[in-house]
Amino acid sequence: MAKNTYETLLILDSNHYARDPGGVSKQVSDILTQAGGEVHVNRLWMEQKLAYPIDKHQKGTYWLAYYEIEGVKIPEIDRALQLAEPVIRHLTIKLEPRLVEPILANARGESIKMSTPAETSAVEEESVEEGGVAADV
Repeated sequence: MAKNTYETLLILDSNHYARDPGGVSKQVSDILTQAGGEVHVNRLWMEQKLAYPIDKHQKGTYWLAYYEIEGVKIPEIDRALQLAEPVIRHLTIKLEPRLVEPILANARGESIKMSTPAETSAVEEESVEEGGVAADV
């Protein structure tokens, strides 16, 4: 079965995370790998006050995880995250294949060189001048 890349945003209990940041990050990573996923990026995003209380929590620590896994394993991860003590809420989305590399580079803190429309048309013009055919982009 084909593997897809997924992004999971977790809201963690800030108190739990403050007591044991390494343990919480390892727990999240372990949940993903035990389900058969390959974790690409697993990092803290931010900590802030919640818009409304969730299970009597006023603040949350936002955590991002990017991983590759078969789609049939997502319910298994979903259930494990529901049972994990530090996780208040979570949301998983499938990433568009063409956006995977730029999103992962951004999550790692790497800069990506995006070509501008002017650069793209200049390359196409050179190709046509050399006898090539310009393709629609």
